[in-house]
Amino acid sequence: MKRVFNFSAGPATLPQEVLQQVQSELLDWHGSGMSVMEMSHRDKEFMSIAQEAEKDLRELMGIPANYKVLFMQGGATAQFGIVPQNLARGKTGADYVLTGDWGKKAAKEAGKFLKANTAASSEGDKFTSIPDPATWKLDPNAAYLHITTNETIHGVQFKSMPDSRGVPLVADMSSDFASRPIDVSKFGVIYAGAQKNIGPAGLTVVIVRDDLIGQTLPGTFSIHDYKTVAENESMLNTPPCFAWYVCGLVFKWIKTNGGLAGVGARNERKAKLLYDYIDSQSFYKNPVKKENRSLMNVPFTLPNAELDADFLKGAKAASLLGLKGHRSVGGMRASIYNAMSEEGVTALVDYMKEFARTKG
Repeated sequence: MKRVFNFSAGPATLPQEVLQQVQSELLDWHGSGMSVMEMSHRDKEFMSIAQEAEKDLRELMGIPANYKVLFMQGGATAQFGIVPQNLARGKTGADYVLTGDWGKKAAKEAGKFLKANTAASSEGDKFTSIPDPATWKLDPNAAYLHITTNETIHGVQFKSMPDSRGVPLVADMSSDFASRPIDVSKFGVIYAGAQKNIGPAGLTVVIVRDDLIGQTLPGTFSIHDYKTVAENESMLNTPPCFAWYVCGLVFKWIKTNGGLAGVGARNERKAKLLYDYIDSQSFYKNPVKKENRSLMNVPFTLPNAELDADFLKGAKAASLLGLKGHRSVGGMRASIYNAMSEEGVTALVDYMKEFARTKG
Protein backbone atom coordinates (compact mmCIF):
# COMPACT_ATOMS: atom_id res chain seq x y z
CA MET A 1 0.00 0.00 0.00
CA LYS A 2 1.39 3.37 -1.04
CA ARG A 3 0.64 6.40 1.13
CA VAL A 4 1.47 9.90 -0.08
CA PHE A 5 2.43 12.88 2.06
CA ASN A 6 -0.76 14.93 2.03
CA PHE A 7 -0.19 18.64 2.73
CA SER A 8 -3.80 19.62 2.00
CA ALA A 9 -5.32 22.38 4.13
CA GLY A 10 -8.40 20.26 4.77
CA PRO A 11 -9.82 17.74 4.65
CA ALA A 12 -6.35 16.81 5.78
CA THR A 13 -4.17 13.84 6.53
CA LEU A 14 -5.17 11.56 9.40
CA PRO A 15 -2.96 9.31 11.55
CA GLN A 16 -2.35 6.04 9.77
CA GLU A 17 -2.93 4.10 13.00
CA VAL A 18 -6.40 5.65 13.25
CA LEU A 19 -7.23 4.82 9.64
CA GLN A 20 -6.14 1.24 10.18
CA GLN A 21 -8.34 0.95 13.27
CA VAL A 22 -11.27 2.38 11.34
CA GLN A 23 -10.60 -0.17 8.61
CA SER A 24 -10.50 -3.05 11.08
CA GLU A 25 -13.77 -1.96 12.72
CA LEU A 26 -15.58 -0.90 9.57
CA LEU A 27 -17.84 -3.95 9.21
CA ASP A 28 -18.11 -4.93 12.86
CA TRP A 29 -17.58 -2.41 15.67
CA HIS A 30 -16.58 -4.26 18.85
CA GLY A 31 -18.69 -7.34 18.12
CA SER A 32 -21.86 -5.35 17.42
CA GLY A 33 -22.18 -6.93 13.99
CA MET A 34 -22.49 -3.56 12.29
CA SER A 35 -20.51 -0.52 11.27
CA VAL A 36 -20.61 2.72 13.23
CA MET A 37 -22.10 4.18 10.03
CA GLU A 38 -25.12 1.94 10.51
CA MET A 39 -25.77 2.50 14.22
CA SER A 40 -28.62 4.50 15.62
CA HIS A 41 -27.20 7.51 17.40
CA ARG A 42 -29.49 6.71 20.33
CA ASP A 43 -28.34 3.11 20.82
CA LYS A 44 -26.04 2.32 23.71
CA GLU A 45 -23.19 1.44 21.35
CA PHE A 46 -22.97 4.86 19.78
CA MET A 47 -23.76 6.63 23.04
CA SER A 48 -20.66 4.98 24.51
CA ILE A 49 -18.57 6.21 21.56
CA ALA A 50 -19.86 9.76 21.97
CA GLN A 51 -19.34 9.84 25.73
CA GLU A 52 -15.83 8.43 25.47
CA ALA A 53 -14.87 11.02 22.85
CA GLU A 54 -16.05 13.88 25.04
CA LYS A 55 -14.30 12.43 28.10
CA ASP A 56 -11.01 12.12 26.23
CA LEU A 57 -11.25 15.62 24.78
CA ARG A 58 -11.96 17.07 28.21
CA GLU A 59 -8.91 15.31 29.61
CA LEU A 60 -6.68 16.34 26.70
CA MET A 61 -7.56 20.01 26.86
CA GLY A 62 -8.20 20.30 30.59
CA ILE A 63 -11.70 21.60 29.93
CA PRO A 64 -13.20 22.94 33.19
CA ALA A 65 -16.46 21.50 34.51
CA ASN A 66 -18.31 24.78 33.88
CA TYR A 67 -17.95 24.40 30.11
CA LYS A 68 -20.17 22.43 27.78
CA VAL A 69 -18.65 20.43 24.93
CA LEU A 70 -20.93 20.31 21.90
CA PHE A 71 -20.58 18.27 18.73
CA MET A 72 -22.40 20.20 16.01
CA GLN A 73 -22.75 20.40 12.22
CA GLY A 74 -22.29 23.14 9.65
CA GLY A 75 -18.57 23.71 10.06
CA ALA A 76 -16.96 26.79 11.54
CA THR A 77 -18.78 28.81 8.88
CA ALA A 78 -22.12 28.06 10.53
CA GLN A 79 -20.67 29.22 13.85
CA PHE A 80 -19.98 32.64 12.32
CA GLY A 81 -23.72 33.25 12.70
CA ILE A 82 -24.46 30.93 15.61
CA VAL A 83 -21.99 32.69 17.92
CA PRO A 84 -23.71 36.11 17.81
CA GLN A 85 -27.13 34.46 18.03
CA ASN A 86 -26.08 32.91 21.34
CA LEU A 87 -23.73 35.54 22.74
CA ALA A 88 -25.39 38.87 21.92
CA ARG A 89 -27.29 38.66 25.25
CA GLY A 90 -28.80 42.11 24.92
CA LYS A 91 -25.65 43.78 23.59
CA THR A 92 -25.69 45.51 20.20
CA GLY A 93 -22.11 44.93 19.07
CA ALA A 94 -19.07 42.65 19.20
CA ASP A 95 -15.38 43.23 18.47
CA TYR A 96 -13.52 41.36 15.72
CA VAL A 97 -9.77 41.23 15.14
CA LEU A 98 -9.12 40.48 11.48
CA THR A 99 -5.91 38.62 10.68
CA GLY A 100 -7.07 36.87 7.51
CA ASP A 101 -9.95 35.96 5.24
CA TRP A 102 -11.67 33.70 7.77
CA GLY A 103 -11.83 36.46 10.35
CA LYS A 104 -13.29 38.76 7.71
CA LYS A 105 -15.95 36.19 6.84
CA ALA A 106 -16.81 35.66 10.49
CA ALA A 107 -17.30 39.41 10.99
CA LYS A 108 -19.42 39.71 7.86
CA GLU A 109 -21.80 36.96 8.98
CA ALA A 110 -21.97 38.32 12.52
CA GLY A 111 -22.97 41.67 11.05
CA LYS A 112 -26.34 40.16 10.18
CA PHE A 113 -27.15 39.92 13.91
CA LEU A 114 -25.26 42.77 15.59
CA LYS A 115 -22.69 45.44 14.82
CA ALA A 116 -19.40 43.68 14.08
CA ASN A 117 -16.78 46.25 15.00
CA THR A 118 -13.34 45.86 13.44
CA ALA A 119 -11.18 46.31 16.53
CA ALA A 120 -7.99 45.72 14.53
CA SER A 121 -7.02 44.49 11.08
CA SER A 122 -3.84 43.54 9.26
CA GLU A 123 -5.49 43.63 5.84
CA GLY A 124 -3.35 46.65 4.97
CA ASP A 125 -0.24 44.47 4.99
CA LYS A 126 -2.03 41.63 3.16
CA PHE A 127 -2.68 39.69 6.37
CA THR A 128 0.96 38.86 7.01
CA SER A 129 0.98 39.83 10.69
CA ILE A 130 -1.13 40.28 13.82
CA PRO A 131 -1.78 43.89 14.86
CA ASP A 132 -0.15 44.95 18.12
CA PRO A 133 -2.80 44.40 20.84
CA ALA A 134 -1.91 47.83 22.26
CA THR A 135 -3.48 49.36 19.14
CA TRP A 136 -6.76 47.41 19.27
CA LYS A 137 -9.87 49.53 19.64
CA LEU A 138 -11.96 47.45 22.03
CA ASP A 139 -15.45 48.29 23.21
CA PRO A 140 -15.87 47.55 26.93
CA ASN A 141 -19.58 46.99 26.25
CA ALA A 142 -19.02 44.50 23.44
CA ALA A 143 -20.84 41.18 23.66
CA TYR A 144 -17.52 39.42 23.00
CA LEU A 145 -14.11 39.70 21.33
CA HIS A 146 -13.57 37.34 18.37
CA ILE A 147 -10.22 36.14 17.03
CA THR A 148 -9.13 33.48 14.56
CA THR A 149 -6.23 31.78 16.30
CA ASN A 150 -4.76 30.43 13.06
CA GLU A 151 -5.55 31.79 9.61
CA THR A 152 -5.36 28.78 7.30
CA ILE A 153 -5.00 30.74 4.08
CA HIS A 154 -2.43 33.31 5.14
CA GLY A 155 -0.42 31.27 7.65
CA VAL A 156 -0.76 33.69 10.59
CA GLN A 157 -1.14 32.37 14.14
CA PHE A 158 -1.62 33.78 17.62
CA LYS A 159 1.23 32.40 19.77
CA SER A 160 -0.37 33.71 22.96
CA MET A 161 -3.96 34.66 23.59
CA PRO A 162 -4.95 38.32 24.00
CA ASP A 163 -6.46 39.97 27.04
CA SER A 164 -10.15 40.45 26.20
CA ARG A 165 -10.47 43.03 28.97
CA GLY A 166 -13.43 41.52 30.73
CA VAL A 167 -15.59 40.50 27.76
CA PRO A 168 -15.86 36.86 26.63
CA LEU A 169 -13.05 35.82 24.27
CA VAL A 170 -14.35 33.81 21.30
CA ALA A 171 -11.94 31.87 19.10
CA ASP A 172 -12.25 30.13 15.77
CA MET A 173 -9.60 27.43 16.23
CA SER A 174 -10.46 25.39 13.18
CA SER A 175 -6.92 24.97 11.90
CA ASP A 176 -4.98 24.72 15.17
CA PHE A 177 -7.48 23.00 17.47
CA ALA A 178 -5.84 20.33 19.64
CA SER A 179 -2.41 21.13 18.20
CA ARG A 180 -0.85 22.56 21.38
CA PRO A 181 -1.72 23.11 25.04
CA ILE A 182 -4.05 26.04 25.74
CA ASP A 183 -5.84 27.40 28.80
CA VAL A 184 -9.51 26.87 27.99
CA SER A 185 -10.56 28.99 30.97
CA LYS A 186 -9.39 32.12 29.12
CA PHE A 187 -12.18 31.68 26.55
CA GLY A 188 -15.91 32.11 26.50
CA VAL A 189 -16.30 30.02 23.34
CA ILE A 190 -13.92 27.92 21.26
CA TYR A 191 -15.16 26.43 18.01
CA ALA A 192 -13.45 24.37 15.33
CA GLY A 193 -14.21 22.33 12.27
CA ALA A 194 -12.77 18.84 12.68
CA GLN A 195 -11.22 18.39 9.26
CA LYS A 196 -7.78 19.87 9.96
CA ASN A 197 -6.36 18.24 13.07
CA ILE A 198 -8.88 15.86 14.61
CA GLY A 199 -10.96 14.02 12.05
CA PRO A 200 -13.05 13.99 8.88
CA ALA A 201 -15.17 16.84 7.62
CA GLY A 202 -18.72 17.13 8.94
CA LEU A 203 -18.23 17.64 12.66
CA THR A 204 -17.73 20.93 14.50
CA VAL A 205 -16.58 21.01 18.12
CA VAL A 206 -17.86 23.86 20.29
CA ILE A 207 -16.62 24.49 23.83
CA VAL A 208 -18.79 27.08 25.58
CA ARG A 209 -18.84 28.44 29.13
CA ASP A 210 -22.07 27.77 31.01
CA ASP A 211 -22.92 31.40 31.77
CA LEU A 212 -23.01 32.21 28.05
CA ILE A 213 -25.83 29.87 27.10
CA GLY A 214 -29.58 30.20 27.33
CA GLN A 215 -30.00 33.78 26.08
CA THR A 216 -30.33 33.42 22.31
CA LEU A 217 -31.67 36.05 19.96
CA PRO A 218 -35.35 35.74 19.05
CA GLY A 219 -35.83 33.49 16.05
CA THR A 220 -32.73 31.35 16.70
CA PHE A 221 -33.28 27.79 15.48
CA SER A 222 -33.27 25.18 18.24
CA ILE A 223 -30.46 23.34 16.46
CA HIS A 224 -28.34 26.51 16.79
CA ASP A 225 -29.17 27.15 20.46
CA TYR A 226 -26.19 26.05 22.57
CA LYS A 227 -28.45 25.41 25.59
CA THR A 228 -30.81 23.17 23.64
CA VAL A 229 -27.95 21.32 21.98
CA ALA A 230 -26.29 20.78 25.38
CA GLU A 231 -29.50 19.58 27.01
CA ASN A 232 -29.87 17.03 24.22
CA GLU A 233 -26.23 15.86 24.44
CA SER A 234 -25.59 17.11 20.89
CA MET A 235 -28.27 14.75 19.59
CA LEU A 236 -31.25 17.00 19.00
CA ASN A 237 -31.11 15.54 15.52
CA THR A 238 -28.90 12.84 14.01
CA PRO A 239 -25.28 13.98 14.43
CA PRO A 240 -22.41 13.17 12.03
CA CYS A 241 -21.87 9.86 13.80
CA PHE A 242 -18.98 8.47 11.79
CA ALA A 243 -16.98 11.70 11.99
CA TRP A 244 -17.61 11.83 15.75
CA TYR A 245 -16.33 8.25 16.08
CA VAL A 246 -13.15 8.98 14.09
CA CYS A 247 -12.49 12.11 16.14
CA GLY A 248 -12.73 9.99 19.26
CA LEU A 249 -10.03 7.69 17.88
CA VAL A 250 -7.83 10.68 17.08
CA PHE A 251 -8.22 11.97 20.64
CA LYS A 252 -6.95 8.61 21.90
CA TRP A 253 -4.08 8.75 19.39
CA ILE A 254 -3.08 12.16 20.73
CA LYS A 255 -3.25 10.87 24.31
CA THR A 256 -0.94 7.97 23.51
CA ASN A 257 1.49 10.25 21.68
CA GLY A 258 2.31 12.61 24.50
CA GLY A 259 -0.95 14.53 24.73
CA LEU A 260 -1.14 18.13 23.57
CA ALA A 261 2.35 18.83 24.93
CA GLY A 262 3.72 16.00 22.81
CA VAL A 263 1.97 16.95 19.58
CA GLY A 264 2.77 20.60 20.24
CA ALA A 265 6.49 19.84 20.50
CA ARG A 266 6.41 17.82 17.28
CA ASN A 267 4.52 20.59 15.51
CA GLU A 268 7.20 23.06 16.64
CA ARG A 269 9.94 20.82 15.25
CA LYS A 270 8.20 20.31 11.92
CA ALA A 271 7.56 24.02 11.44
CA LYS A 272 11.14 24.91 12.42
CA LEU A 273 12.53 22.47 9.87
CA LEU A 274 10.54 24.06 7.06
CA TYR A 275 10.94 27.71 8.09
CA ASP A 276 14.67 27.30 8.73
CA TYR A 277 15.15 26.07 5.19
CA ILE A 278 13.01 28.83 3.69
CA ASP A 279 14.97 31.45 5.63
CA SER A 280 18.33 29.97 4.64
CA GLN A 281 18.07 30.70 0.91
CA SER A 282 16.52 33.15 -1.55
CA PHE A 283 14.59 30.96 -4.01
CA TYR A 284 11.54 30.54 -1.74
CA LYS A 285 9.99 33.22 0.45
CA ASN A 286 7.48 33.25 3.28
CA PRO A 287 5.68 36.61 3.63
CA VAL A 288 4.56 36.34 7.26
CA LYS A 289 6.15 38.29 10.08
CA LYS A 290 8.35 35.77 11.89
CA GLU A 291 6.75 36.06 15.31
CA ASN A 292 3.30 35.49 13.78
CA ARG A 293 4.14 32.51 11.59
CA SER A 294 1.78 29.56 11.78
CA LEU A 295 2.89 26.13 12.97
CA MET A 296 0.06 24.63 10.93
CA ASN A 297 0.01 26.32 7.52
CA VAL A 298 3.21 27.49 5.82
CA PRO A 299 2.65 29.57 2.66
CA PHE A 300 5.62 30.21 0.40
CA THR A 301 6.26 31.63 -3.04
CA LEU A 302 8.71 30.82 -5.82
CA PRO A 303 10.69 33.49 -7.72
CA ASN A 304 7.90 33.74 -10.29
CA ALA A 305 4.47 32.21 -10.70
CA GLU A 306 5.47 30.60 -14.00
CA LEU A 307 7.37 27.98 -12.01
CA ASP A 308 4.36 26.99 -9.92
CA ALA A 309 2.98 24.37 -12.31
CA ASP A 310 6.37 22.67 -12.65
CA PHE A 311 6.82 22.68 -8.90
CA LEU A 312 3.45 21.04 -8.33
CA LYS A 313 4.01 18.49 -11.09
CA GLY A 314 7.34 17.45 -9.62
CA ALA A 315 5.91 17.39 -6.11
CA LYS A 316 3.16 15.03 -7.23
CA ALA A 317 5.74 12.72 -8.80
CA ALA A 318 7.51 12.73 -5.43
CA SER A 319 4.25 11.82 -3.65
CA LEU A 320 3.94 15.28 -2.09
CA LEU A 321 0.34 16.39 -2.62
CA GLY A 322 -1.92 19.29 -1.66
CA LEU A 323 0.72 22.02 -1.92
CA LYS A 324 -1.09 24.50 -4.14
CA GLY A 325 -1.77 27.77 -2.31
CA HIS A 326 -5.24 29.12 -1.81
CA ARG A 327 -6.65 30.70 -4.95
CA SER A 328 -6.90 34.11 -3.25
CA VAL A 329 -3.17 34.36 -2.55
CA GLY A 330 -1.48 31.96 -4.98
CA GLY A 331 1.91 30.37 -4.47
CA MET A 332 2.28 27.28 -2.34
CA ARG A 333 1.06 26.22 1.09
CA ALA A 334 2.20 23.28 3.17
CA SER A 335 -0.30 22.34 5.86
CA ILE A 336 1.56 20.39 8.52
CA TYR A 337 -1.15 19.43 10.97
CA ASN A 338 -0.84 16.94 13.84
CA ALA A 339 -0.86 13.85 11.64
CA MET A 340 1.81 15.09 9.22
CA SER A 341 5.01 13.27 10.13
CA GLU A 342 8.46 14.78 10.48
CA GLU A 343 9.43 12.40 7.69
CA GLY A 344 6.92 14.10 5.43
CA VAL A 345 8.26 17.58 6.15
CA THR A 346 11.82 16.35 5.58
CA ALA A 347 10.75 14.90 2.21
CA LEU A 348 9.21 18.25 1.28
CA VAL A 349 12.34 20.19 2.20
CA ASP A 350 14.51 17.74 0.23
CA TYR A 351 12.28 18.21 -2.81
CA MET A 352 12.34 21.99 -2.46
CA LYS A 353 16.13 21.94 -2.33
CA GLU A 354 16.37 19.86 -5.48
CA PHE A 355 13.82 21.98 -7.34
CA ALA A 356 15.67 25.16 -6.40
CA ARG A 357 18.97 23.60 -7.51
CA THR A 358 17.63 22.73 -10.96
CA LYS A 359 15.45 25.80 -11.52
CA GLY A 360 17.34 28.51 -9.68
